[in-house]
Amino acid sequence: MSQQNLNQWLSLNIQDDFFEIWQEAFLIDRKAQNVAAGTLYFYQKKLKLFTTFCETQAITKISQITPETIRRYLLWLEETGHNSGGVNGCYRVLKTFLLWWENENEPAEWKNPIRKVKAPKVGIEPLEPVELEDIAKMIDTCHKGEFYGDRDKAILLALLDTGARASEFCNINLDDINQITGEILIRQGKGHKPRFVYLGQKARKAVRIYLRHRQDNNPALWTTHEGERLTYWGLNEVISRRANMANIKKPELHAFRRAFALNCLRNGVDIYSLQALMGHADLQVLRRYLKQTNDDLQLAHRKGSPVDNAGW
Repeated sequence: MSQQNLNQWLSLNIQDDFFEIWQEAFLIDRKAQNVAAGTLYFYQKKLKLFTTFCETQAITKISQITPETIRRYLLWLEETGHNSGGVNGCYRVLKTFLLWWENENEPAEWKNPIRKVKAPKVGIEPLEPVELEDIAKMIDTCHKGEFYGDRDKAILLALLDTGARASEFCNINLDDINQITGEILIRQGKGHKPRFVYLGQKARKAVRIYLRHRQDNNPALWTTHEGERLTYWGLNEVISRRANMANIKKPELHAFRRAFALNCLRNGVDIYSLQALMGHADLQVLRRYLKQTNDDLQLAHRKGSPVDNAGW
């Protein structure tokens, strides 16, 4: 939807400051701005949480939202089991929405309540990766010689081997991958920054086997059996289906990225190369991906012990 069409939609549908109507307008605007599918889903999911909270407070309009409302919302999120990262994410989305609404309407009397509420602190607890054993169990459900079996095996291996974000993964085109070297160009990473990720020998082989099934002209690397590009939600469904077949808890799509980071570190990849492969602007973000165990730390000390390596 163009900005002109968005403005026409607003003039026809919004006569008041009802939160749910403006929420829909905000999502239309984000879509018009061509945000990534994963980002749009993130906005939808977090705003739905705020809508649910507002229903318990009999709040239906933006003008009814106060700083106290937002503070109670953040406490409610904690009480309902959201970790510090999740609470912070909900705050960021609400802030983005309220600043957007303020800019769209330029209300004379209304003061944006989010300006009086500080962002909640994010803990440094590491994030959970998907276990390699669980990936192996999902791969075991992929029958050889079938489109879905060969495709889903390639997806599982490539998700783990590239460490790409789910939205980046779905946007890969055939022209972006060198099937000989395994080099893949991520054209628009976070912040619209390009970078390269890689497939190892086993993942490259799985991708080549999957591509033998392809009869379509779609430029996308990952497609459905009908030849349509696999979407973010389609990818999520692939993982959900394979987890159910393997009788394990469904891992989050992002858990594959965490597993990539942790296992690369365990296998000797230096921290700065890992930062570049993952497309992180700084090491602080990367730290939360590295859920090291006591065994990891013991092995690191065994390798680096100053006394044992002194040659005395």
